[in-house]
Amino acid sequence: MKGIVIKVQPNLYSVKAEDKVIDCIARGLLKLKKSPILVGDMVQVDEETRTIQKILPRKNEFIRPPIANVDQLVIVVASTNPTPDLMLLDKQIVMAEKNGVEPIICINKIDLDADYSSIIETYENIGYQVITTTAKNGIGIDKLARIISNKITAFSGNSGVGKSALTNNIFNEEVAKEGETSEKLQRGKHTTKHVELFEFANNSFIADTPGFSSFEIEGISCKELADYFIEFGKYVGDCEYRSCTHIKELNCGIKKAVSKRKIDKGRYDRYVALYEKIKGEKKW
Repeated sequence: MKGIVIKVQPNLYSVKAEDKVIDCIARGLLKLKKSPILVGDMVQVDEETRTIQKILPRKNEFIRPPIANVDQLVIVVASTNPTPDLMLLDKQIVMAEKNGVEPIICINKIDLDADYSSIIETYENIGYQVITTTAKNGIGIDKLARIISNKITAFSGNSGVGKSALTNNIFNEEVAKEGETSEKLQRGKHTTKHVELFEFANNSFIADTPGFSSFEIEGISCKELADYFIEFGKYVGDCEYRSCTHIKELNCGIKKAVSKRKIDKGRYDRYVALYEKIKGEKKW
């Protein structure tokens, strides 16, 4: 039968197939494959022997966190505590765009005294969907629940922003362990230790992913980075050179758009920083 991997443990895989969860081992040949079985994989299972016989083709996969076949990436940032990390946010958007996953920005903890209007304005102007929530008292949870229905949705973001709290609020029970935010370090203590899919409704899954305070772009060259800053697309045709890096060139459509405030300068500055970082890593 066909099923979806909802949890991976050492040499054991929990597979939701039809109306039951089957704990399986991997068929011998699958263990020899370079690509491991991931949470989110669609697989063929032999119920009698409780073995995964085959991994079906993936539409996408992430290395960190290790998950496959994601439809949406809900990128959670807190309005404050911890302070929004827009570089981390943009890195995650880049990886979502590269993998053909729709990024949705969720600003959590809006009950706290913080101004997050510029974040909403910046990313809505690009065309991204931005929602606001407070997991503590349920603000915005109904809208979030509608957005994630009938899809595999991964929650991402640095520690302490409230990913697990949002998951628990949607289910109205503790399915994901919540962590406290360190007052001293202003970041969350790592609580989620593995990726796991929770079934929210029929054919609707939420991935609770390990909290992390860093997120590195993988498998992207500096030359293709601009493709994943989607607001650049309108102005690339105005560049003098087809190979324009949008950094040092004088007659650059992207730089002109920034100077005219058609592209957010903060986003552009983060693009430059990411470009130089990727270029430096390649040289090294």
